[in-house]
Amino acid sequence: MTAVLCVGIAAQDHVYGVESFPATAEKHRAHSVEIVGGGIAANAAVAIARLGGRALLATRLGDDAVGDEIVATLEAENVDCRFARRFPGLKSSRSAVLVDRAGERMVINYADPGTPDDPAWLPREWLSGVGAVLGDTRWEAGALRMFRLARAAGAVALLDGDRAPADPALFTAATHLVFARQAARELTGSDDPARAIAAIAAPAGTVLAITDGRRGTVLRRGGEVMRIPAFEVAAVDTLGAGDIFHGALAFALAAGMREPDAVRFASAAAAIKCLRFGGREGAPTRREVEAFLAERSAGAA
Repeated sequence: MTAVLCVGIAAQDHVYGVESFPATAEKHRAHSVEIVGGGIAANAAVAIARLGGRALLATRLGDDAVGDEIVATLEAENVDCRFARRFPGLKSSRSAVLVDRAGERMVINYADPGTPDDPAWLPREWLSGVGAVLGDTRWEAGALRMFRLARAAGAVALLDGDRAPADPALFTAATHLVFARQAARELTGSDDPARAIAAIAAPAGTVLAITDGRRGTVLRRGGEVMRIPAFEVAAVDTLGAGDIFHGALAFALAAGMREPDAVRFASAAAAIKCLRFGGREGAPTRREVEAFLAERSAGAA
């Protein structure tokens, strides 16, 4: 079974469906609400588990009721939480999320500023059977530690760069750098992914990608640059779509897919999620992704 270790943030999301984002400081009504698990690394782990992989999560939580719920919902999804460490007195991360009728989301997240950064408690040796590490920028020290072990073991080390990382060592430790358009703009000053991907300095052999929502993904592998289109869908909720994309991408790479095929697979997983309200609750199974790809391939023939 393909195994991936996800390193980073786990949270609890209160997701409110609204007609439009509020513009005034007064009371507003939601037409729906869901309380779901969230967090970049945790969402990716759920995506991997639903795709049939073995998902492990290394994260930092408080020893509180919210932390209890976060772990319980992850374990219910068959995510291995042996490396989810609970810290006394810490408040577990949580978010208030607004999703409008167009499926766009607004997130207000709380992460306890007292969260310990030291990753010394993480494994000191590579985990047998794990084919990839996915790390987010919410815990760079933890991602860096496990990326270095992954590289030494010849495994995939994928950075989910939803924002520009603060530690430049991640650029040399990762085998795959995948940035959101906003992060690429922060790094290069260019809002054009094609120009940004040419401007980002990455070590030889490191695969670089920039995700651009419904406009697809720009991929640089060696000297080759290609744009892989996204799938057009009538989105009802984009919350967690990027996390699902990265989880599916790490799973596909760990399973041995070539980068262009892995990006297409991940794009399909993210597209299916966007058709479903409730954040990561919309993460698809592998059978659903394969059926979606087959249908789109048939439609294009």
